[in-house]
Amino acid sequence: MALRRSDMADGYFGFQGAGAASGDFNTLTFLIRQALSRINVMAPVKVMGCTNSGGVSPIGTVDVQVQVDLIDGNNVRIPHGTIFKCPYLRVQGGTNAVIIDPVAGDLGVVGFCDRDISSFLANKGASAPGSARRFDMADAVYLYSLPLALVPTQYVQFSTAGIKIVSPTKIDLEAPEIDLVAPIIHMTATTGITMTTPTVTVNGNIQNNGSTTSTGTVTTPLAVVTTTLTVAGKDIGPNHIHDHGTMTASGHTGTVV
Repeated sequence: MALRRSDMADGYFGFQGAGAASGDFNTLTFLIRQALSRINVMAPVKVMGCTNSGGVSPIGTVDVQVQVDLIDGNNVRIPHGTIFKCPYLRVQGGTNAVIIDPVAGDLGVVGFCDRDISSFLANKGASAPGSARRFDMADAVYLYSLPLALVPTQYVQFSTAGIKIVSPTKIDLEAPEIDLVAPIIHMTATTGITMTTPTVTVNGNIQNNGSTTSTGTVTTPLAVVTTTLTVAGKDIGPNHIHDHGTMTASGHTGTVV
């Protein structure tokens, strides 16, 4: 990739131009630019690997490669090497966290700390700098991903229509107690709904627009049946005639229907 003259601060390739040594001002300007070129602030990177893969665990590290190549004095591109074991950010407060670990191939942004943070990372607290280096790529922190061309397939979407949670595989809700509070709650399942629980308590009326099948015992102190109720293949609904046959002193004869 060739540089245009308008892209270059001094209009030439290389570090020192013909006029850099002509006068104190040009010399000082050249020295300042040389010093500034050693300061790393932020850079776009590609994730080469991550120690975590979405599990419940402490935050891990990523290996990244800066995606804006170097240019030598002959305008030849020189790719950066890999920066290993960079800590990355997670939205977390105490033990509360949103776990979204970077994956290999992600494009993102890193920031470079102004001092050596190796001792801080090792001690997980206040420490002296590990060395005298400043604004070095070795002290990179992966800030966030930039999904420039990827469309998410698993996400939490916030919009004016509300909040939508989508997963192509499975959604688990796990807690000692879960409350669903709304004027109306809709549940739609194309195959079925399975509940495994010792008891089910309904504080209100139940309206059933379909058939009900039970393989266990149904017990009620008072049943008001207004439609067909079939038990063990026999209709015991409101129009059913319950016949015990002929009653005798020792009992009844005939078939109970």
